Formats: sequence, C-alpha cells, structure tokens
Amino acid sequence: MQELLYLKDQQIKEFIEKLFVAYRESFSDAKTALNKRSLGLAHHKVVHLLSIYDGITISELLKKLKITKQSLNRVLNDLVKIKSISFEKGKKDTRLKHIYLTKIGRDLFEEIFSVQKKRIYKALINSSSKEVLYFDNVIKRIINEKI
Repeated sequence: MQELLYLKDQQIKEFIEKLFVAYRESFSDAKTALNKRSLGLAHHKVVHLLSIYDGITISELLKKLKITKQSLNRVLNDLVKIKSISFEKGKKDTRLKHIYLTKIGRDLFEEIFSVQKKRIYKALINSSSKEVLYFDNVIKRIINEKI
C-alpha cells in the first residue's frame, strides 16, 4: 500500500486505461446478443437497469442514465418494437409511466448477463476475498458512492 501514497500521473493514466479496457471487454461480450437484434450498448444499459429496477419510472431512468429524454425515447421505442419492454401507468399517479421488461426482455437480459457473468465470475474467483472487497470499495469511490 505504501506505493499508493506516491501515485504518479503515469500510474493513474494506466489505471484509467485498465478501466477502459475492462469496460470494453466486459461489454463486448454482450455484443453478439445485441447485434442479433440490431441493438447497441444504450439498449443494453436500459435493459440492465430495468432488470434491477423493475417498474422504474421514465424520470428515474433518465436520472440513472444521465441522458436526454430524446435519447432515451429512441432506445425505448426500439425496445418496444422488439417487444422487450412494456409500460404501465402509475396506480397512484397516472401521469407516471412505469417500465417493465417483458418475457422477451428478461430473456434478452439473461442471455447477455450469462455471458458477462462468466468473465466477471472468473476474475472474482481468481482473486482473494480481500482483493474483491478492496476492488469493490475503490469502484464505489470512483463512482462517488458511500461505503
């Protein structure tokens, strides 16, 4: 840990490159399933979030993705066309639209997740529990989450 006290710009650049490559590789695993349906990474992000936040509202999804309504609309329209998502009006507030994965959407998510899970699982299983815990803590700090 002592060497971390003296991080140089070059070390930080290399760390950023590793984050980039890890992102690229883990998301390239999803491309086969996405390409079959003429979908991209934006669609994957939405499907992934919907798998976690079942029934999320459009405004909550916009906040999580940090994109414009116009960008999200295009992605949602594509997912509706392939019958991967459905909308329901809010029961308490009918102005709110809740988004759900359909069976087709859940199957798409599972297809992508199973491929990505293999890479992540292999990396985690070949790491010590301390390394996994520290990595998780560092990632949370990078995204400004409280630990």
